[in-house]
Amino acid sequence: MEIIVKNITEQSILEEAFKIRRKVFVEEQEVDETEEYEFEEESTHFIAEINGTYVGTARWRKTENGVKLERFAVLIEFRSMGVGSALVQTVIQNIPQEFTYLYLHAQLTAMDLYAKFGFTQVGPMFVEADIKHYKMELKR
Repeated sequence: MEIIVKNITEQSILEEAFKIRRKVFVEEQEVDETEEYEFEEESTHFIAEINGTYVGTARWRKTENGVKLERFAVLIEFRSMGVGSALVQTVIQNIPQEFTYLYLHAQLTAMDLYAKFGFTQVGPMFVEADIKHYKMELKR
């Protein structure tokens, strides 16, 4: 099984990423749809596929604080197969080296994944979209 992660350059593929995010965040985690779809135009998007099936997505964007990695979503039937790791690795590699401060808001269940790539927890736990998170950062 090969996991392929690629940068999204076509609107039709971006729509597939949005479908994954809808399933994971809006349907499964009950995130309000108005909170889910924002900053799309200014983000660099990625999609993961296995055997021609789109199974996960993520994005990054520049903010006033640095580069924020966000919207990591893997379809439930493809979790624990390395898709999340492949997404994190590819996204980090895609961010230009000139950006030395990377951060994200990690759901508690995903913190170990990000820690494998050197992200460390900073600050107290907070709630975003009714889900508990910690800010995690990576300085490179």
